Amino acid sequence: MGLNASEVNIPRLIIAGVASGVGKTTVTAGIIAALRERGLRVQPFKCGPDYIDPSYLSLAAGIPCRNLDSWMLPEESLKEVFLRATLRADLAVVEGVMGLYDGRGSGLSGSTAEIAGLLQAPVVLIIDVARMSGSAAAIALGYRKFDPKVRLAGVIFNSIGSPSHFKWAREAVEDRAGVRVFGYLPKEGELSLPERHLGLVPAAEKEGLGEHINKVREKVSSTVDVEGLLDLARSAEPLPKTGPKLFPEGKGKRTKLAVALDKAFGFYYQDNLDLLSAWGAELCFVSPLRDRGLPTDIEGFYLGGGFPEIYAGELEANQAFKRELKEAAEAGMPIYAECGGLMYLSEGIIDFEGHEYHMAGLVPGWARMKKGRVRMGYALAKVLRDNILLSQGEEVRGHMFHWSKLEEPTEKRAAYWILEPRQGFEGFVLGPRSNILASYLHLHFASKSSLASNFIKSASSWGQK
Repeated sequence: MGLNASEVNIPRLIIAGVASGVGKTTVTAGIIAALRERGLRVQPFKCGPDYIDPSYLSLAAGIPCRNLDSWMLPEESLKEVFLRATLRADLAVVEGVMGLYDGRGSGLSGSTAEIAGLLQAPVVLIIDVARMSGSAAAIALGYRKFDPKVRLAGVIFNSIGSPSHFKWAREAVEDRAGVRVFGYLPKEGELSLPERHLGLVPAAEKEGLGEHINKVREKVSSTVDVEGLLDLARSAEPLPKTGPKLFPEGKGKRTKLAVALDKAFGFYYQDNLDLLSAWGAELCFVSPLRDRGLPTDIEGFYLGGGFPEIYAGELEANQAFKRELKEAAEAGMPIYAECGGLMYLSEGIIDFEGHEYHMAGLVPGWARMKKGRVRMGYALAKVLRDNILLSQGEEVRGHMFHWSKLEEPTEKRAAYWILEPRQGFEGFVLGPRSNILASYLHLHFASKSSLASNFIKSASSWGQK
């Protein structure tokens, strides 16, 4: 059947899990690398508000991974992000978030299942069978029947202990649940990816990770039916085209923005950077760890999240960078900081052992690391005052995930009033021109088309003064 002008055909596949921690990222990275080895250009995606897992998928694919979030992004925006990224790809491989049906609260909003429905994509479920064999059939059957709109088309086992273990589990799932088994990964600790307090260690920090991905690829190629998965991806129906609404054309370069990027700061949605570029930013990457100052002629600064607490000593020692940043802030340069960026702008960081490190001193208070998560989850926020991204009274959807704690801002300085799930003041609007917006709230710029354009307007307006 041929395509009509309003359709686009992109082979696609979603790798979901029965829960977090079943090996989704390892399996997905191995599949992507195995497909890439066959000469295919694979566009990776990650469901949900994740920064670390995408770094592994990017490494496996050789191109940036994108995030798909059906709670933060309107449906049409999510589809535009997906279709734009796959224009030059042979197929798309999407890693799910948590368990297949885990969304915001008890519902499906933001879940892998919801995204599978929006993309009309077949789903392959990862089941960790370390302590079961035949019972895997009950799991597969339940997941297949839970939502008939989700096309659960296959299963991959993780933690298989022996050939007979795989045989028993496979026979049970295929005969009693009616779901095809595409293979397995063995129970080998060396295939696991490194972790720390926010989850996996970002790929940029792990030396020799390319070799590790190759080991996973080799194992996947020998124990998983990669060709069968490719056929499954190609069975996906064409998708309707969407008109460009988020990404404008012909804006040209209007302003120069610095973006903090190193081992301490690396949490960025790729589409945030692309949207800034599309709206007229020339992006210059800079390291608060290594560089002695800001790039010349910049008109704004974007500090994403990351692990400043791990590198607090080095950040404290780079006095020249902090001094130049403070001078720029006091001159009114727009600065947007999220989570780890907020911590860097604070007076200082107190690490897990209680050691104190002085930071930029642009935001009042100290960021103290706690022994457990302070906050994790989606948040709906109301904007309390005009700032470089948003106007007073607007509502914005975001996500928070942090182990540090700053004193709650006063109403006079707060950027947001969190409406859901737990009410309270959040973030800061500071500076001589209200030019600093710093918060624990992570924003996906595709959630509101005005976010990137407003940042560009704020920067270019300041740069022209």
